[in-house]
Amino acid sequence: MDYSNLRRQAASLKKGLFDQGHLDEQFRQVEDLQDEASPNFVEEVVVVFFKDSGRLISNLEQALEKYPRDFNRWDAYMQQLKGSCSSIGASRMKNECMSFRDNCGQRNVEGCMGSLQKLKREHAILRQKLESYFQLLRQAGPAGAATRPAM
Repeated sequence: MDYSNLRRQAASLKKGLFDQGHLDEQFRQVEDLQDEASPNFVEEVVVVFFKDSGRLISNLEQALEKYPRDFNRWDAYMQQLKGSCSSIGASRMKNECMSFRDNCGQRNVEGCMGSLQKLKREHAILRQKLESYFQLLRQAGPAGAATRPAM
């Protein structure tokens, strides 16, 4: 297997995530925290992010149903999700969180629903792309992440 080719593919995929605005500089800062003592740190952080963000999106969907027009409650859930997105550099997701919050401020139910659908799409796209990225790193061997944390 050509490990250098796998590393190039992973680098290209990561570059695309930045070029397309899925990730921002904060992701690089998270990567800077990874070292030999914790070679899977970034992947582990991303796994926790997707677990938590999935739960937050589900909680928000339940709140939208259970508490119609409770914009303050909706905004509180979205503020939490926005913070999580910011912490790993999930730029497009963070932007949709801000859009949702703007719609809450305007008391725009339809706008909130539209932003939530866009957010869920961005969440799925980023998850798929990062799973592919980390899979390539694992296949590339020791210079990449050697083991896979549970998702």
